[in-house]
Amino acid sequence: MQPAVRFTALDVFRGMTICFMIIVNTPGSGATTYAPLMHASWHGFTPTDLVFPSFLFAVGNAMSFVLPRWEQQSNAYVVGKILKRTALIFLLGYLMYWFPFFKQDRNLNILPFPISETRILGVLQRIALCYGAAALMIHFFKISTATILGIVLLIGYWLVLLIFGEAGKEFTMTGNIGQKIDLWLMGEKHLYHGEGIAFDPEGWLSTLPAIGNVIAGFIAGKFIQEKARLNDTVGQGKTYETLTRLMVAGFICLVIAYFWDLSFPINKKLWTSTFVLYTVGLDCIIISVIIYVIDFLHKTNWTNFFEIFGKNPLAIYLLSEVLATVLWTIHTDPKTSLYQWLFKNIFSHVGAYSGSFLFAVAYMLLCWSVGYWMDKKKIYVRV
Repeated sequence: MQPAVRFTALDVFRGMTICFMIIVNTPGSGATTYAPLMHASWHGFTPTDLVFPSFLFAVGNAMSFVLPRWEQQSNAYVVGKILKRTALIFLLGYLMYWFPFFKQDRNLNILPFPISETRILGVLQRIALCYGAAALMIHFFKISTATILGIVLLIGYWLVLLIFGEAGKEFTMTGNIGQKIDLWLMGEKHLYHGEGIAFDPEGWLSTLPAIGNVIAGFIAGKFIQEKARLNDTVGQGKTYETLTRLMVAGFICLVIAYFWDLSFPINKKLWTSTFVLYTVGLDCIIISVIIYVIDFLHKTNWTNFFEIFGKNPLAIYLLSEVLATVLWTIHTDPKTSLYQWLFKNIFSHVGAYSGSFLFAVAYMLLCWSVGYWMDKKKIYVRV
């Protein structure tokens, strides 16, 4: 079994994803957030829409390091590892949304938060399910077979939405079959209500095409590793072949997504198949650029900042979400949370939009400082 190898470019990519995710998740004021830092309202795409699929792509990258270590293990051992990790990440996501396990009314009276009203699915839950499904596919089948299965999921999802959605409303929030499945399986109280109605952007059906982001990340990560080892073995050192192939693969995905978008709109909240191809294409190109800067130009004085995030992605993400919940729960008066107070009394003085952005950056740096301390203490959270 080959020893574990770390590739700085992949660690930096993962860290950049976590960094940007924290910034877009914690603006000082959602009402005064710059447009690029907000999700597309429905069809369309913004830079913020790239964050979550890039996280899944990074999960696939990480799998390309882990799964080869299991090749000499029994299937029972590997399946047990995959299912355990899937269950733990899913549970962490579920508890994160339930936290702090109570509610407050307008007078700040503490009320019970029954499990019957908790959101079941979410970001970490989708990551868990996509990781589990992709890991099992890749372990039991060849990469080519897993790739075909990923393509089948993309085409199949498109057909399911077309065939079983409301006629003429197949790609709307209330007319798509995914929402009806979620309502039937979980009921309104277990869904996300941030869109004004019971609709979960991380629903069961739309999780299927998202598996493709993880599979693509695995393929990219494995390709980068294999090319690096081959070049070192034959004494060629760094070559442009890796960058060229990644760039071409990314460009092909973007072209397919562009033309497919004419009949199947790019939509993050439905996680359409075109959205998968579009984000995979962008991620391949972004990783190519990072590799070029780090491995060809040898400019690495900036990488450590993002590597801090990349070494403890799950822990830092959980910290960012839980701490934000705490700040929203603590109140300086019945109408103002500590989160709002900090924005109004400190950051808003530089302007509503600039202040909101600076709040998000400051919050990200606070989370980074915890990650920096963990790295210095050699504390790395793994599940």
